[in-house]
Amino acid sequence: MPERIESESRKLLGRLRNALAESSEGQARLDRVVELIASSMRTEVCSIYLFRDAETLELCATEGLQAEAVHQTRLRLSEGLVGRTARERRVINTPDAPNARGFRYMQETGEERYSSFCGIPIQRLGDALGVLVVQSKEAREFSADEVYALEVVAMVIAEMTELGAFVGEGAALSARHTQPVLFRGSIGQEGASEGHVFLHEPRVVVTNPISDDPDVELARLRDGVETLRVGLDDLLSGNGNTDAEQKKVFESYRMFANSRSWLKRMEADVENGLSAEAAVEKEQSLARTRLSAAGDAYMRERLSDLDDLSNRLLRILTGQGANTGDMPENPILVARNIGPGELLEYGKTLKGIVLEDGSVGSHATIVARAWAIPLVINAKGITREALNGDSILVDGDQGIVHLRPDDTVHAAFKDKIAMQTRAQERYASIRDLAAQTKDGTTISLQMNAGLMADLPSLDGSGAQGVGLFRTELQFLIRNKMPRRGELSALYSRVLAAANGKPVAFRTLDIGSDKVLPYMKANDEPNPAMGWRAIRVGLDKPGVLRMQLQALVRAANGGPLSVMFPFIAQYDEFKQAKAEMTKALARETKLDNPLPASLRVGAMLETPSLAYAPDAFFEEVDFLSVGGNDLKQFFFAADRENERVRKRYDTLNPAFLLFLQGIVARCKRFDTALSFCGEDAGRPIEALCFAAIGFRTLSMRPASVGPVKHLLRRVDLGEVRTIIDASIAAGDPSVRRAVADWLVYQV
Repeated sequence: MPERIESESRKLLGRLRNALAESSEGQARLDRVVELIASSMRTEVCSIYLFRDAETLELCATEGLQAEAVHQTRLRLSEGLVGRTARERRVINTPDAPNARGFRYMQETGEERYSSFCGIPIQRLGDALGVLVVQSKEAREFSADEVYALEVVAMVIAEMTELGAFVGEGAALSARHTQPVLFRGSIGQEGASEGHVFLHEPRVVVTNPISDDPDVELARLRDGVETLRVGLDDLLSGNGNTDAEQKKVFESYRMFANSRSWLKRMEADVENGLSAEAAVEKEQSLARTRLSAAGDAYMRERLSDLDDLSNRLLRILTGQGANTGDMPENPILVARNIGPGELLEYGKTLKGIVLEDGSVGSHATIVARAWAIPLVINAKGITREALNGDSILVDGDQGIVHLRPDDTVHAAFKDKIAMQTRAQERYASIRDLAAQTKDGTTISLQMNAGLMADLPSLDGSGAQGVGLFRTELQFLIRNKMPRRGELSALYSRVLAAANGKPVAFRTLDIGSDKVLPYMKANDEPNPAMGWRAIRVGLDKPGVLRMQLQALVRAANGGPLSVMFPFIAQYDEFKQAKAEMTKALARETKLDNPLPASLRVGAMLETPSLAYAPDAFFEEVDFLSVGGNDLKQFFFAADRENERVRKRYDTLNPAFLLFLQGIVARCKRFDTALSFCGEDAGRPIEALCFAAIGFRTLSMRPASVGPVKHLLRRVDLGEVRTIIDASIAAGDPSVRRAVADWLVYQV
């Protein structure tokens, strides 16, 4: 870079620092900033446009345009070269602005007199804040060095905007992170809660974007990068338990950390007047802009790597984020994403979870359901907007999050929570009563679990047993395969905590959305229909045998119920059952006690198993319909795909008729049958399942009360009549007919 530009940049940043340090109002500071930039760049015009809302830019300060246009001129993202700069999030540099694509004539500003235009996005970590514009009468294209210097200045403006240096009158100059914000995400777990934000990874705030001494900042930057590199080397060499996939991730990080071009760009930023941490953030912002627009999934993954690496370096340089601090009152965890182990470390003190990413089948979702706390996923942008301690309302029923809500919203939300509390009190009053319908039919309501922490809910919810104990969570939260003795001890504690109530253990259900951290992930185009669950167990029988032996030993001569997941055909069940026979034979040889009674069942999650030979229904001791997977295969709608998963109703006549067929076959062979999944815990769905013949339903503990409350108030024969009439009428779903009938019954 030429010495003139370099020194001018540093001089300008020095002047900006002095101007920003003055005790003037936000508007005065902004006016001074554009004056200094215009003088330094030797241009007739410098203007700053800031967003007043998501779609509108407002002229907030100018040197050279009509002063009367300030706060009066507004542009949509589709308007003018300024709007184009903001929309495309890239530099627009042209010597002939009036003839450039997107130019808009604005009479109130007088800008038609200026030929040259250079627009620089003002952005911070992917968050667009506004546009910095310089214009000149001379028809010229601004040089690469000049553009670079302006990008440095735009970075400082972004940081100072974040810190509240330009707060003033009007929406465009309002303080950041103070206004109410509504986020629309997806439902991960129903429920409603209020509390305060607790960030899983608090944002690093750069408080000193402008350096006092470039030499000192260069030394800090180089020391920080070296510390980062040493840390990554230690992770790779010092952790013997790190699996191949994890090593690949760390190798990718190390590749970035050792990139000379990355370091050189940051060094140039520092030489231009930025502090070390501001230089890191500037490069992070530019990389976000370049890579986030990439259609290539690989490039988007690299963005995630670079983000993580930059955040590590920022924490080294600033000392921020070394720990998350004390939890606020009623903590609501806010994170981009989180693994099951990290989530479990927070414990059940959390009142809710909000994730920027996540999926309905993620580990976090499983844990949230087990804890019966509301979870909203895909709340895009919340980690950039939320601050630790912010008030927050989580509506898991609607997939909505209110950040810093106003009094009206808060009052309405408190009313909703109060209604839910009163409903819970009603449910508690019938906890010890049977789920017996008006026609005298008793439905067994059981709960799903996967952690020891879930078991206290067995008595509190009124559930009659554990219809599904997920065994994979104990594998997912570890860095290495658990030992047989560890599993046996855990399963023993589960049986003891059940206190004589039945527990159905599902063997390891991994693959698809549940990948063990110490097993090599398979690059499958459709993992939900790939190598998972019992397919893994049969192909690698060692783990399956170890788990079955642990279960037999845990029973210690008592009753034992085991079911195999994702059975698609009779032969798979026979092979899996043969492994159980081998486990029993081994325990007999070792003179260990065998279960007093053994029930071996299967999860019906694929339509094919419903059409298995009669011999299967005669041999299997019990069947549990896994509604979540079965529905996605029945409708060919991936439950991880938000665009299609909600298109198909569980109470669609075709699905209900299919379930009726399963009920009829099980009844013919006297095969015990249950329905397990999210839908079992939804009162109207549960009512319809009971009406078509299901006598056992397994659900999260919090759903037992609402389902029991509804079942005790209806006649299943009448419900069945409504369902049959709706199907005969050709309704796309029986939901409306049943709901309308219920209005007059309960």
